[in-house]
Amino acid sequence: MSNDTTLVLGATGKTGRRVAARLRLRGTPVRAASRSSATRFDWSDPGGWDAALRGVSAVYVVPPTVPGPVHEFVSRAEAAGVRHLVLLSGHGSDTWGDSDFGLDMRSAEDAVRNSALGWTVLRPSNFDQNFDEDLFHAPLVAGELALPAGTVPEPFIDIEDVADVAAAVLADPGPHAGRIHELTGPRALTFAEAVELMSLASGRDITYRQVSPAEYTAALVESGWDKEEARHVADMFVLMERGVTAGTEDGVANVLGRPPRTFEEYVLRTAASGAWHG
Repeated sequence: MSNDTTLVLGATGKTGRRVAARLRLRGTPVRAASRSSATRFDWSDPGGWDAALRGVSAVYVVPPTVPGPVHEFVSRAEAAGVRHLVLLSGHGSDTWGDSDFGLDMRSAEDAVRNSALGWTVLRPSNFDQNFDEDLFHAPLVAGELALPAGTVPEPFIDIEDVADVAAAVLADPGPHAGRIHELTGPRALTFAEAVELMSLASGRDITYRQVSPAEYTAALVESGWDKEEARHVADMFVLMERGVTAGTEDGVANVLGRPPRTFEEYVLRTAASGAWHG
């Protein structure tokens, strides 16, 4: 008997909760899974994976932050009769070379792309929403964002576009089987330019300051971060400064038939919400 249930991992996270909502509106049966969901899923506890996979046809995979577990998960998915995997990875991951950043995502890609299942890999650039839902938010509210990013631009993408693409692929995976979709916004901006737009739209004096990777790592550790996790984040900026992820791609248009949302659209929407006023 066929089953059209889609398992959404990381269902309480930035992309997962948005993907699950879109699938429900499409009428797709969704099993939302995370460490705090009714269907519990924890990458560090394989004992719960089989129950989450039971009766599932497709899976939205948000990989763990360590390399390795996705290989075992893919084997379990094959045994459970899953037909398609949609993996969230990172923009241009095959150009990252010897960087220590993203070993988790590259390991997950290896597992998914070498499986016997249908698969699609989504590789988004940095999310616009990192400025109001994640690491960059508190510094912006405080009035200064200090990062180890210079003049190399980043083609920030609206996470709503990522969720739109993921839901479209999960709802009709056939045309996307065996494909990698590089997802970016329509143009690249430096972090200084991005902060200037947020300052203007919010009416607040918010500045950008460039610091070294070592300074940034130290600041994260001082704020309570684990040293290894802090270094990992700093490594992302070192990679970005190489310019290998600075280009824009047409993945959103290829899947959705429309251009991606602009960064300005995100800024206007978010400034109106008052997010940068604390």
